[in-house]
Amino acid sequence: MKILVTGAAGFIGMHVSQVLLARGDEVVGLDNLNDYYDPQLKRDRLARLEPNPAFRFVLMDVADRPGMERLFADERFDKVVHLAAQAGVRYSLQNPHSYIDSNVVGFMNILEGCRHSKVKHLVYASSSSVYGGNTRMPFSEHDSVDHPVSMYAATKKANELMAHTYSHLFGLPTTGLRFFTVYGPWGRPDMALFLFTKAIIEGRPIDVFNHGKMRRDFTFIDDIVEGVVRTLDHVAEADPGFDPDQPDPGRSNSPFRVFNIGNNNPVELMAFIAAIEKSLGRSAEKNFMPLQDGDVPATYASTDELNAWTGFVPATSVSDGVGRFIAWYRDYFRV
Repeated sequence: MKILVTGAAGFIGMHVSQVLLARGDEVVGLDNLNDYYDPQLKRDRLARLEPNPAFRFVLMDVADRPGMERLFADERFDKVVHLAAQAGVRYSLQNPHSYIDSNVVGFMNILEGCRHSKVKHLVYASSSSVYGGNTRMPFSEHDSVDHPVSMYAATKKANELMAHTYSHLFGLPTTGLRFFTVYGPWGRPDMALFLFTKAIIEGRPIDVFNHGKMRRDFTFIDDIVEGVVRTLDHVAEADPGFDPDQPDPGRSNSPFRVFNIGNNNPVELMAFIAAIEKSLGRSAEKNFMPLQDGDVPATYASTDELNAWTGFVPATSVSDGVGRFIAWYRDYFRV
């Protein structure tokens, strides 16, 4: 198949592209290489993809409407994996406009491109942040997600609503994946694992929010990629059992699906830090902080629906995943 992967220079996008290429797909990777974090890391990720003759890179912003229209018209993709987005909960408090540009305007351009070029399946990144103020655990696709607590979360919920509209109006099969705290080699420098590892190696204290009383469904990148590719291969279908008198947020009478993709095993932040300390062989000086605006104290994914649909089962323990990240970090930064 010819597959468009947006955000191909990103953490998840690079890994997804590698797996698609390895199995014989043609991949067109799109990214704008912005400076939200060091673009060199993005270029180095691309360098792992570009030697493959089945990979082509397009430097473009998904918010570029004319450019996206031309791209879809020229390429005629079979399927699309849309991972490009402005990420980060805390950053959205200071830069809300960038989230509308990338996550709403950009997603609109993706939907229009898929519609007009008759893409067979759009798989896109949603986020566990859509659960917002929910406190019932584990988070389920059948729960309401109408109370976001950050602009980032609101844009991801908007993506799900927009996708459903296109599935309903135009029969476009769409599947949203609510990612839960993805980590691993080539990860983002703004994520906790990267920040903690860098600070501990450099002998600096780490900021531990909510006084360490955080729980996260840390999900290793290899598990995430397997779930993404399995989902791409299982095209969304209308649910014949959908009851419009009692609408289930996780179901639809249109070819629309939304799934949690997580480790199904929340870990205390202090235990996560202990795994980093053990792998590094040194202790962290901890600066305990209150819960930040827009953040939530816990995430925990029910992955029953994704398992039933694709057979997805996460397989990587935190101790193994953290060790593999730190081995990559030492090698990449030569420390």
